[in-house]
Amino acid sequence: MPVESGNSAAARQAKQKRKSHSLSIRRTNSTEQERSGLQRDMLEGQDSKLPLSLRSNLLDLFSQIEREFENLYIENLELRREIETLNDRLAPDGQTFEGADLAKGGLKTKASHSTSQLSQKLKTTYKASTSKPRSNSCHARVGGTRNFSVTGWELWGGDSWIVSSFKATTSRAVCQLVREYVGHRDGIWDLSVTRTQPVVLGTASADHSAMLWSIETGKCLLKYMGHQGSVNSIKFHPTEQMALTASGDQTAHIWRYMVQLPTPQPVADMSQTPCEDDVDFSDKDEADGEVEGPNDCPSVRVATTTLRSHQGVVIAADWLVGGKQVVTASWDRAANLYDVETSELVHSLTGHDQELTHCCTHPTQRLVVTSSRDTTFRLWDFRDPSIHSVNVFQGHTDTVTSAVFTVGDNVVSGSDDRTVKVWDLKNMRSPIATIRTDSAVNRISVSVNQKIIALPHDNRQVRLFDMSGVRLARLPRTNRQGHRRMVCCSAWCEDNASCNLFSCGFDRQAIGWNINIPALLQEK
Repeated sequence: MPVESGNSAAARQAKQKRKSHSLSIRRTNSTEQERSGLQRDMLEGQDSKLPLSLRSNLLDLFSQIEREFENLYIENLELRREIETLNDRLAPDGQTFEGADLAKGGLKTKASHSTSQLSQKLKTTYKASTSKPRSNSCHARVGGTRNFSVTGWELWGGDSWIVSSFKATTSRAVCQLVREYVGHRDGIWDLSVTRTQPVVLGTASADHSAMLWSIETGKCLLKYMGHQGSVNSIKFHPTEQMALTASGDQTAHIWRYMVQLPTPQPVADMSQTPCEDDVDFSDKDEADGEVEGPNDCPSVRVATTTLRSHQGVVIAADWLVGGKQVVTASWDRAANLYDVETSELVHSLTGHDQELTHCCTHPTQRLVVTSSRDTTFRLWDFRDPSIHSVNVFQGHTDTVTSAVFTVGDNVVSGSDDRTVKVWDLKNMRSPIATIRTDSAVNRISVSVNQKIIALPHDNRQVRLFDMSGVRLARLPRTNRQGHRRMVCCSAWCEDNASCNLFSCGFDRQAIGWNINIPALLQEK
């Protein structure tokens, strides 16, 4: 009798697993119509003020999400069985497969791509649902912008959930979580640090408010409540106590603030928390409950200046060098340049084919960079008053979520295609460095002195890289600390002794980190 070889046995086993997987999908689809009919019968028997057609559409949407996660769950089981089989074969040799090795293979490509697509759809849907005033939004009438919140959804960290049983490699760089800033009632899109005294942290949230925080104590010092939609960005004037916020109500506001810093509190001893990739992917989420906002926090409700010209969501805004002009970026595919003193529109910057996602100004020159969903970002040059040139940067394959200047002649861009690219302004044909990651990248920041890039990810991680693309660290994230939802933005403040890096996300909190930069670079 012929003996079956090891390769043919493995092939037959894989074929049986694929057949079992196919049968599982088929059984799921065969019962789908029965389940749908039963759910519709239940809907008809329920007492609800919603129209039946609307309820039916909602049911269809949630059914699609359920099927997507069901397929991911089945594929996750298949991956775990594959890993167990491989580990059994490699155990005699003392070898095992780690999560980092799997990330290089093709086993989870399909599942991770599906998760990324679903995450992007939910983000876009939520921004749209929170971008309009409650008075004229169908979302508000159906259940309010707060009831259909992405914070009620957990994508289990995107790709990382697929291999949740395995720890990634450990980084020994010194990074400590110092303080959490909690008080917003919805996700935080953006954050920024003032450039004048007193130095405070500003956050922009989907709960229609912006807050100013004491960095040392974590106490809310001021709350701005002048917008009628989600507050999508916040930036501070370079020399005066003024803030610039962009909102889903199609406006940008300039408002003045006066705050008094409280007495600093002693910082808790965080020496037992090394910067390790020690990630616990438990489904436990302590941020799901309602967060009580600060009751004793003073508020400002009237803007000093309101900038109106856009026909869509204003997604970002920034001050030009000197603070006499501001630029805004909108979903109407245009960026507008305004005069602060007169509130007049100076220039309308058009050319992008799809919605804008971000804008940034150079710290010392009259340069503006705008990012878009059309996979490009554009550099606008206003240094010569008589000539306004524009350069288009192409190199990403998906939405460019942000592009920021460094102090020198570089631009760093991040994208939903899971890459970050470093560009030289003198040579725009191709990037000088490319960073490839395992999750979509949101609003990045680059430190001024050492040029360290902080990448906030959809999968709840924050990673640090240098300008040549070398990975330096990943900030600690466990059940007890770190972000529990998508991380939306990062911001450096190297001059602060306690917290020199900040991040915010859709777990409704901002976090202050202390990064030991000399030790970080020594580990390089």
